[in-house]
Amino acid sequence: MPARDLPLLTDAVRAAGEVALRYWRRKPRAWDKPDGAGPVTEADLAVNAALEETLRPARPDYGWLSEESPDSAARLAAPAVFVLDPIDGTRAFMAGEEGFAIALAVVAQGRVTAGAVYLPALDRLYAAAEDGAATLNGAPIRASAAAEPEGARVLTTAGNMAESHWPGGVPQLRRAFRPALAWRICLVAEGRFDGTITFRDAWEWDIAAASLIAARAGARVTDAAGAPLRFNAPRPQAPGLIAAPPALHAALMARARG
Repeated sequence: MPARDLPLLTDAVRAAGEVALRYWRRKPRAWDKPDGAGPVTEADLAVNAALEETLRPARPDYGWLSEESPDSAARLAAPAVFVLDPIDGTRAFMAGEEGFAIALAVVAQGRVTAGAVYLPALDRLYAAAEDGAATLNGAPIRASAAAEPEGARVLTTAGNMAESHWPGGVPQLRRAFRPALAWRICLVAEGRFDGTITFRDAWEWDIAAASLIAARAGARVTDAAGAPLRFNAPRPQAPGLIAAPPALHAALMARARG
């Protein structure tokens, strides 16, 4: 299944990227979603529709979990599920920035079997299947060998470095940030950064594809408590996320657990 699905995913995100770029830097219509769920644009919906038109006929028995589609409990009984964020980093997209991504994964029995994350404005395609290497534009990538928190290059926000999160002592990281969570995880897979941390709940569609890519690149990816990630849950959120090379991940978890 993974080898069969990955070409479908990579072709789909590239085609969807062309749709996204038709709206980028052209002031697409935008509005706020209910319940403080953040902004959405006509581009998000157009990309979602394009992906659905491609993927649903190709795998009619797969379920569907998208940030921009109504959820259905039917996905819980499907043999596999597409999990996707049509535009991860909508605010960056609206601002005309390049750091937005299309994230697409296949999940079966709670685990990600294939994933693709594409940044159309940068033409960067990250991909992996559970039985293969992680790649960037077709070339293998590898996470860094960082082992110590002090001086590690980590993508996270200032709020995640609050003392309340680190009873074992706040690590003295070299902190940076990128707008799309999927891209942050892929940058760890690529070795351009040593880790990424969020203690906030993370939606499955933001992390599913990238979590597999980082894992296949040699990183350890868990929730913020160090537990394995499981996907296609009735409530599709994980309690935070930490992605880092194994030794660094262990050191961060020791600080977080006190």
